[in-house]
Amino acid sequence: MILAIVDDLMFSSKIKATATQLGVPLTFARSSENALAEMRKNRPALVIFDLNSQRTEPLGTLAAMKSDPALTDIPSVGFVSHVQTELIEAARQAGVGEVLARSAFTMQLPEILARGK
Repeated sequence: MILAIVDDLMFSSKIKATATQLGVPLTFARSSENALAEMRKNRPALVIFDLNSQRTEPLGTLAAMKSDPALTDIPSVGFVSHVQTELIEAARQAGVGEVLARSAFTMQLPEILARGK
C-alpha cells in the first residue's frame, strides 16, 4: 500500500488513476494527524508527499515520521516546484528519501507507484 499525503486535486487524480491502472493499493491522507495514524495502522511501502501543500504540513509530518522508531524507515518521495530550492533543501534535511520536480514526478509516477506492489 502507498500512502499519498496530497491535497492538490490534479495530482490526487493522476496518482489515483495511475495506481488503479497498475493495481497498486493507495490511501490518501489530508492532514498530518491522519497520515501518521494511517502509517501506524497500516504500514505503507511508500509515502508520497506534496511538498508544496500548505494544508498537510509535509515537513512537520516528515519530522514526526523520522522521530518515531516505528516509522523512521518507511521510504518516502516528495514532489515540489523545481524553483523552490530552499524547500527542497528543507525537505532533505527533514529526511525525505527522494525529492523530484513536479514534472519529473508525473513522468516517473508509474515507476514510483510500482514500489507499492
